[in-house]
Amino acid sequence: MDILMVTGIEGARNCAAAVETQLRMAVEVADGRKAALAALRKHEYTVVVVDETLAECDPASADAIWEQAGLAMPLQVNFALAGAARVIRDIRSALHRRQREQALARRAAVSAMETEMKTTIAGLLLHSQLALAGNHVPPPVAEKLRTVADLATSLRQQLAVANQEG
Repeated sequence: MDILMVTGIEGARNCAAAVETQLRMAVEVADGRKAALAALRKHEYTVVVVDETLAECDPASADAIWEQAGLAMPLQVNFALAGAARVIRDIRSALHRRQREQALARRAAVSAMETEMKTTIAGLLLHSQLALAGNHVPPPVAEKLRTVADLATSLRQQLAVANQEG
């Protein structure tokens, strides 16, 4: 987990050192758009902090940085007004927000997969039972259909147990 700080302000390296110490994360400082884009091409970051002054003076550069940031949490800070403590607090808040968003995304993915699996299992059970109810099912095919129905029932039970546990 690394942080990229994009600012040309004097003292940025001192701020980066304070952030590294407090958050125990590597911090790289890019002094402008070109350096930031180069850093983003060669490394993935958890948080990208862009100086508000840069973003206001050159919005196209800021947009290019945000586009290249990938899954990094974007953060815009006025380094001229904010001290290291404020930057650390903002980064910590962004990291917590990222963790919450990831947890929510995981829960949503699990829920969607669960719904899809329940639908598929119900379909397997229904169609295998309907096929078994037919009069003209040869015994080897009927045995295979019973196996499919048993497997689908087993999957349904495993899903029910997993839902109860967690």
